[in-house]
Amino acid sequence: MIRQQKDDQQRQYLTFRVGNEMYAVATRYVREILEFDQITHVPMMPSLVRGVINLRGAVVPIIDLAERFGQGKIAVGVRTCIVIIEIIDDDETHLLGALVDAVSAVTEIEVTSLRQAPAFGNRIRGEFIEDMARFDDHFITLLRMEQVLSVNELAALAGQQRSVSIPSSHH
Repeated sequence: MIRQQKDDQQRQYLTFRVGNEMYAVATRYVREILEFDQITHVPMMPSLVRGVINLRGAVVPIIDLAERFGQGKIAVGVRTCIVIIEIIDDDETHLLGALVDAVSAVTEIEVTSLRQAPAFGNRIRGEFIEDMARFDDHFITLLRMEQVLSVNELAALAGQQRSVSIPSSHH
């Protein structure tokens, strides 16, 4: 019983940096963290899909979170990582890689330090934000990964990209 109460008071999050901003994702979504390695480019994909990797036989699309948040592309450096995220959508499990500038730590964030995100002043779309958390004198944006890595939205973007790049045959 006491264990359950402790779980209700604290939640574990993986914190990481995209640009100058700190973000966090609930550890229940995180399957693993990979060092940035070769990504296979896929033609006619939206620019936020950097490509795919082979993860033990599974083809995993890699989504550039800076690009997803409208902040340009992540410049790959020594701390660049791919966070493998598992999203369950319509009873299907999808693995997606989130390209981030640097992974910081797994952190326990107390429920009491969570704040609702303000309706304005965010650098990213409101539906991407689950909450804000005050942590060590700054705020961390807790991401709603089902929205950030929405399989349906990413597929729609890929479809638009393909339809835009098909030349018109009637003159």
